[in-house]
Amino acid sequence: MTPTPSTPTPTPTVDPCSREALDLYSPGVLTIATSKPSYPPFFVEGDPRNGRGFESAVAYAVAEGLGFAPEEVDWAYATPEKTLSPKPKKYDLAIGQYVRTLTRALDVSFSEPYYVVKEAVVALPSSPAANATSVSDLKGLKLGAATASTSLQYVTQVIQPKDEPLAYDDIETAKSALEGGEIDAIIVDLPTAYAITTSDIPKAKIAGQLPVAEGSDRLGLVFEKGDPLVACVDAVLAELAESGRLQALEDEWLAGRVVPTFTA
Repeated sequence: MTPTPSTPTPTPTVDPCSREALDLYSPGVLTIATSKPSYPPFFVEGDPRNGRGFESAVAYAVAEGLGFAPEEVDWAYATPEKTLSPKPKKYDLAIGQYVRTLTRALDVSFSEPYYVVKEAVVALPSSPAANATSVSDLKGLKLGAATASTSLQYVTQVIQPKDEPLAYDDIETAKSALEGGEIDAIIVDLPTAYAITTSDIPKAKIAGQLPVAEGSDRLGLVFEKGDPLVACVDAVLAELAESGRLQALEDEWLAGRVVPTFTA
């Protein structure tokens, strides 16, 4: 009698993004890094652990999507220089308004964007820019921005003021020009605008954020180069975007209730 061949038992497939399969810095814990100091509305009270602020909330939403409860998230601190260097990381991912660029991507890996950066108008209360509500309101004003920045490109390509915008070597020089009355407003990305009005020039105000333009900066989570965790986080971010949760977090912490958006 010929024996009936046995059917091999199929090898169970393991989800590479399941908690058990993730190769983490500390087993069973998702370690997230950010830099100091941190400013609202990205982090509230300088404490990423409280879940308050746009990036703190995004970090915990990503952790939840990977299967981690808030108490299973640990936070570390790393300077932007270390975060963007090719050296090994003592954490799993970093968040902190890091703009995705091709040059940086040579040394680290980025997730898909979780936020498209808006440009913003920073002015002193006495400036005519402080009460502007539309892009056309800015055309007759003296505007400044840092040289070789996306902000300067936005001014020249989108706002197109009547007078040539003043280009400064760096943002520090631009801030001095604003305080000295040399210009009516400076155009900077929204994260920088929050930093300026929170600590650098507290008397200044963010008059508004500008409509998104083609080529706007995009923020991504940062990983050690080639980390397979990137694919898992990208899947979570896609789910958060599809469900509307990412937009809800942006609306809660960054949208018009905080800073109005300019009309055309």
